[in-house]
Amino acid sequence: MNFHYPNGRRYNPAAKTTKKFKADKKWSYSNRGMTLEEDINETNEYYLEQGIASIHKKPTPVQIVQVDYPKRSAAVIKEAYFKQASTTDYNGVYNGKYIDFEAKETQNTTSFPLKNFHEHQVKHMETVLAQKGICFVLLRFSATEEMYFLEASYLLSYWKRMKDGGRKSITKDEIVSNGHRIPIGFQPRIDYIKIIDYLYNLK
Repeated sequence: MNFHYPNGRRYNPAAKTTKKFKADKKWSYSNRGMTLEEDINETNEYYLEQGIASIHKKPTPVQIVQVDYPKRSAAVIKEAYFKQASTTDYNGVYNGKYIDFEAKETQNTTSFPLKNFHEHQVKHMETVLAQKGICFVLLRFSATEEMYFLEASYLLSYWKRMKDGGRKSITKDEIVSNGHRIPIGFQPRIDYIKIIDYLYNLK
């Protein structure tokens, strides 16, 4: 079965695994070679098991373009494409509040490029905030293994600044000033709920 990304490039699990293995060698033991997505998924599983929150990663939409029917009772997908998601990656419910967020990382050490975000994601965040939902982004600086919680309202202001002809990134100083550092832990790995409690007085 062939899967393709939105740009038409073929999805190759073997190549992805090889690349990840090489990258993992540079990571410290404290990060255990886990990707940002794995860290967040493990955190969400912990929240769910402990009855703290129900937050999940949204499935990547797939467009099926070729299907074979070797049997009447069975269909085999021969070719499909990963479609670009129209919203953020994670959503759920915590303490009666709707939670919605995106997670991104960069190898940069002094700024976070706004090209990591997409126009449709920013528009989605605007609609969530308009409905009084809790919306934010988790930003990881991979080189220094620093994780920050940044409220979506700040991201929207930096996005507008870029659209108005300003800088195309968020400076590290701006993230440190307006965001909240999240130390990497064990259980949970990335305790963003603690930041939500602090900001929105939910405890």
